[in-house]
Amino acid sequence: MEVIYEAFLALMQPDVLLVMLLSSIFGLFVGAIPGLTATMAVALLVPVTFFMPALPAIAAIVSASAMAIFAGDIPSALLRIPGTPSSAAYTDAAYRLTMRGKGEVVLGACVVTSAVGGLIGALFLMFFAPAVAKFALSISSYEYFWLVCLGLTSAAFIAPGNPIKGMISLLLGLLVAMVGVFPVTGQPRFTFGSTALYGGVGLVATLIGMFAIAEILRYALAREAMPSMATNKIGNIFKGLMPELWRYRSGFGQGIVVGTVTGPLPGAGADIAAWISYALARKFTRNRKEFDEEGMEGIISAGAANNASVSASYVPATVLGIPGDSMTAIVIGVLFMKGLTPGPAIFNNQPTLIYGIFLSFIIANLLMVPLGYAAIKLSRYILDVPRSYLMPVILIFCIVGAFAMDNTLSAVVTMLIFGIVGWFMEENGFPIAPALLGIVLGRMLEETFLTSMIKAQGDFLQFFSRPIAGTIGVITILIWISPLIMMLWNRVRRRKAIA
Repeated sequence: MEVIYEAFLALMQPDVLLVMLLSSIFGLFVGAIPGLTATMAVALLVPVTFFMPALPAIAAIVSASAMAIFAGDIPSALLRIPGTPSSAAYTDAAYRLTMRGKGEVVLGACVVTSAVGGLIGALFLMFFAPAVAKFALSISSYEYFWLVCLGLTSAAFIAPGNPIKGMISLLLGLLVAMVGVFPVTGQPRFTFGSTALYGGVGLVATLIGMFAIAEILRYALAREAMPSMATNKIGNIFKGLMPELWRYRSGFGQGIVVGTVTGPLPGAGADIAAWISYALARKFTRNRKEFDEEGMEGIISAGAANNASVSASYVPATVLGIPGDSMTAIVIGVLFMKGLTPGPAIFNNQPTLIYGIFLSFIIANLLMVPLGYAAIKLSRYILDVPRSYLMPVILIFCIVGAFAMDNTLSAVVTMLIFGIVGWFMEENGFPIAPALLGIVLGRMLEETFLTSMIKAQGDFLQFFSRPIAGTIGVITILIWISPLIMMLWNRVRRRKAIA
């Protein structure tokens, strides 16, 4: 406790608090702009950290990343354009509720669930970091393969409507994920001779295209005037929020658990946590029809998973030196730049620093509520801007965001192509969410399968040889065959009823 107290005093210095405040505002600004991700916000801060001591440098990155993940929810709800990839899971539901005049409840739920999820994830990080890091290190490619399969299976639970179209959308996403270099032989695949596709199709460019560009196309091609957003004013975001949170408290808790468990897994991240949490909320909801028509339960669940995952992703980064996602990879680089080596010894060599990093998450998530409230109140003016002016501005931001990720025009071309694809899919009733999930998880599915098959020397039974892998594998297969089991069970019940 003495070390925690010393870390708290170090964070309470005026210069450190000022750095966290400015970084939080910067993270809110970047995260709320379509096409600019939380990773980009963190990367843009790195040159500034050159001139800071280690603790304020990491605290700045922590504040910016937490705020940017939440801020991505603002354009999701107001414009149907996710500000960050982690907001994509519930963009449709958030925008649908906003158009029904419930924008303040949606954004209030986003800021509160993000803050609470981040706080619980930070407390979990502080007290269980070494144990969780050791567990995450024991996860092999077998476990990852089954986890990815379970995540892809959730695509069937994400998309309402025709399950066949949902499956086609998922397969399209998996096909897109195969573009690039084959992991084993290094042979280019589906690149059509373009070296720009050797690294695969960029997730951010695809995401911007399928949501933002598709929305712009829909507006441009609309024969009838689209409903005005000016009537959907954002009022008191906390009014009527507590009954909603209490009503969906099980989904809220489930989101925190999913985010906290997913965060420490290397390569997972907040976007995968959000998809899985949203899918589980839809699977276990008490009223599937209400969920599909509104989706507040999914928003609460996935919103909590977002920031809980961000906090928990620092476990392997600080304790083992293994990045949980792209943001923590930058954090590791900053630590090395400051002459610090992440790993188990950091608890003995730099205890004040490591607990200062953990406490900075708590402060950042406490700041999220007032700063998030201010950001939401300012963003309401977006609703007053006519769409004929707003859409060209959004298009410019999308082009800048896509180009900034790779500094290549090919990313802009990718964005435009997938904008057309996304518009075509939605016009014909194909859901976008499964396709995006396939793109997010497809590469990991292939790599973990190939790695596991090489280790198992072609023996597929080895995928069940480890306790955790075997358990997840059996659960996944049972989910796959559950429709067949239910069909047979209903047939037997009907025969008994007739007899």
